[in-house]
Amino acid sequence: MGVQGTLEYFSDLLSSTKKKKKKKQTQTVALKIRMDCEGCARKVKHVLSGVKGAKSVEVDMKQQKATVTGYVEAKKVLKAAQSTKKKVELWPYVPYTMVANPYVSQAYDKKAPPNMVRKVADTSKISETTMDDSYMQMFSDENPNACSIM
Repeated sequence: MGVQGTLEYFSDLLSSTKKKKKKKQTQTVALKIRMDCEGCARKVKHVLSGVKGAKSVEVDMKQQKATVTGYVEAKKVLKAAQSTKKKVELWPYVPYTMVANPYVSQAYDKKAPPNMVRKVADTSKISETTMDDSYMQMFSDENPNACSIM
C-alpha cells in the first residue's frame, strides 16, 4: 500500500466516524394558487423560485397550478406561496384511476382539470365487513336458530 492508498484509507476511516448528513432527495411540490393575471403568475413564480433548494418553477395559469421541483420541503414552499396573499393549498387532484370511487360527492369536482378528481380517503372500513359477516351467520342455513329469527 503506497502513500496514496494509506491516505485514502485514513480519509475513509475518519469520514465514517463523523455523522453523515442525509442527502435530500429531489421533490416535486404542486400547489393550487388563485391567479387572475400574468402579473400574479409572475409574482408567484418569483417568490417560489426564491425558496431555498428550488431548481425549477412552473406556473400554469389555466389550471391555477404552480409546480416547484428541487431539494425543497412542502411546508416551506406552501409558506412562501402564502406570503403572496393569494389563496393557496397543496394540489388536491389526482387521476381518477387512482381513486376507488371517483364519483362520490367528496371526490367529484366540476372545477377539476380533465381526468382528475379530488384526493379523498378510502371510505370502506374493516368494521363494515365484520358486521356483514354477523348478519350472514344469523340467516345462514347452517345456523340452528335461524328459523326462530325468521
